[in-house]
Amino acid sequence: MLQVNELNQYYGGSHILRGVSFEAIAGEVTCLLGRNGVGKTTLLKCLMGLIPAKTGEIIWQGKKITHSKPHQRVQSGVAYVPQGREIFPRLTVEENVLLGLSRFSAREAKSVPEEIWQLFPVLQEMKHRRGGDLSGGQQQRVAIARALAMSPQVMFFDEATSALDPELVKGILALISELGADGMTMVVV
Repeated sequence: MLQVNELNQYYGGSHILRGVSFEAIAGEVTCLLGRNGVGKTTLLKCLMGLIPAKTGEIIWQGKKITHSKPHQRVQSGVAYVPQGREIFPRLTVEENVLLGLSRFSAREAKSVPEEIWQLFPVLQEMKHRRGGDLSGGQQQRVAIARALAMSPQVMFFDEATSALDPELVKGILALISELGADGMTMVVV
């Protein structure tokens, strides 16, 4: 379970996150809603350790991770699909997905797990194409595949369906629901 207690964050003098508290339980999808500019992305960046929380605490699987570095959070089973995809444009699809295996030893991280290719067969067909040559929807699939390659126990999705066609949105939402039903902790904004 993920617990967030009284999390506060500021940008300059602006108080962005004001005492945010919630729990995200394994096997459920937790959706955080709000208009643009209310701090949803800031919250996920704090949860991932990309922005340090000013005050409050983040507890993952009974351990405080509030001051843990992002790579330590990844090692503990936390994955993040950022808004805007943020894949590496000069790397191939396969190389981008293989980066998700970086939390494992070199012996374990030799190739993309077959279940990733099964989830995204179009990516397997394009595995030698550069990330920057893909459409937005294809890049979104790469970002999700990279996160799933980590074998996470919790995933943070930042606007996972932003600027995608309706058919792809339906598929991504179904995938998020399925992952939640399979016992993963999901936080979606």
